[in-house]
Amino acid sequence: MSSIATLIGTPIGILTGTYLAEFGKRGWLAPSTRFINDILLSAPFIVIGLFIYSSVVTRMHHFSGWAGVLSLTIIIIPVVIRTTESLLNLVPSSLREAAAALADPQWKITVKIIYKASSAGIMTGILLAIARISGETAPLPFTALNNQFMSLDMNQPIANLPVTIFPFAMSPYNSWQDLAWQGALIITAGVLILNILARVIFRQKGSHN
Repeated sequence: MSSIATLIGTPIGILTGTYLAEFGKRGWLAPSTRFINDILLSAPFIVIGLFIYSSVVTRMHHFSGWAGVLSLTIIIIPVVIRTTESLLNLVPSSLREAAAALADPQWKITVKIIYKASSAGIMTGILLAIARISGETAPLPFTALNNQFMSLDMNQPIANLPVTIFPFAMSPYNSWQDLAWQGALIITAGVLILNILARVIFRQKGSHN
């Protein structure tokens, strides 16, 4: 669910952040988008879960992995939007002006120059968003619920570590509590490995450049 939510939410977040930083200097759409994005950033995750439950799960008449993906996507999008916009605004205007002096169109300046200058920061923001949803529990009981068995059917309730950890951690059995700690360790190690890989990749890319 986290992987699918990242694949859906990352392009939306990057494109929206790019519009706010590069193309939305005038008009009402950009301020309205920022306002909505700020609301989503500060909204409790359980409220997002309840919203998806009332608008999706009740209409489908069952919990599903897709409902869980939708709730996680709503969480990841505002983080990527804010990070992308902030980093693109940090790119010096001289780079834009130099490219514009060569008669390059705005989209080419953004793709080939602005994105390249801020790629490491944008990737860091994406990893931050992934870390945020990887261990998120609040919206999942209302959307994906859980499953006692391993299943890849996204149209049905699907097992997930965060929801599984909670009952195991609250259990009076030591063996169950150990499993809860192991689940937390898996999530933490996964996020750590993603961060290390990103740093290694961008360090190698920087040395080649």
